[in-house]
Amino acid sequence: MKQLTIISGKGGTGKTVITSSLAVLAPDKILVDADVDAPNLHLMLSPRLISQQDFWGAKIAVIEEDACLKCGLCAGFCRFCAIDDQIKVNPYRCEGCGVCVQVCPAGAVTLKDELTGHLYLSQTPYGLLSHARLKTGVAEASGKLITAIRRVAEEIAQKQGIGQIIIDGSPGIGCPVIASLTGVSLALIVTEPTLSGISDLKRIEEVTEHFKIKTAVCINKYDLNEENTQEITRFCRERNLALLAKIPFDEEVIKSVQKGQPLVNCTKSRTTQALEKLWRKIKDEL
Repeated sequence: MKQLTIISGKGGTGKTVITSSLAVLAPDKILVDADVDAPNLHLMLSPRLISQQDFWGAKIAVIEEDACLKCGLCAGFCRFCAIDDQIKVNPYRCEGCGVCVQVCPAGAVTLKDELTGHLYLSQTPYGLLSHARLKTGVAEASGKLITAIRRVAEEIAQKQGIGQIIIDGSPGIGCPVIASLTGVSLALIVTEPTLSGISDLKRIEEVTEHFKIKTAVCINKYDLNEENTQEITRFCRERNLALLAKIPFDEEVIKSVQKGQPLVNCTKSRTTQALEKLWRKIKDEL
């Protein structure tokens, strides 16, 4: 089973727009939206919900008031300042580390499972989509939630003999990105010819290099700044990264987003030709 994760060091590079078109072009695949903090791949794929389940991915401290001695040891030892002077737990600060449970002399503190999000499985015109939404204020569970939706996709792929999983990763370089990259066959970095795009390309490439993940690059909207595009091209050459495509700026992208449709379904242009070429090159790299 081949797995492709499409990532970007920053938001706004066009990663999800490109992923939605690859969803159309790629046969025999399952799709995963691994941006659980702000999922939006479903907006482009007209999904029909098949199933939903709660995800309990974290723990939170609970203090039994009748048993509490009000000694304040739990508050004193809590490095996250999650317990106030009234010995009340702030659920948005609590990390579920369990130190308060260990130091409480009365055994008044316990940890309970916390609802941290929801997992969804949907049918789209282009295949199954495994996706999720993280509950607000529980960002520490994002990696676990991404691992869960990837596991769902992998189990279905194995059961049905599906050969590919295409993962729309989240922007940045943090825990959600790492969870979306673990064990994949290829990471495709979508960048843009801006100074911030170049900076974040270099940051995310350090992540894939650290984890020894095969990496390729796609420059989106390359013709907006040819000088910066040349700098990205030089960086790819120096780092021995395959530069798979240079995709031109296209105002039709805005219209396709407004329609909620992948770009390759909306128009035939230099941009869609570049996307088709990108998929052919991805197949060679996988």
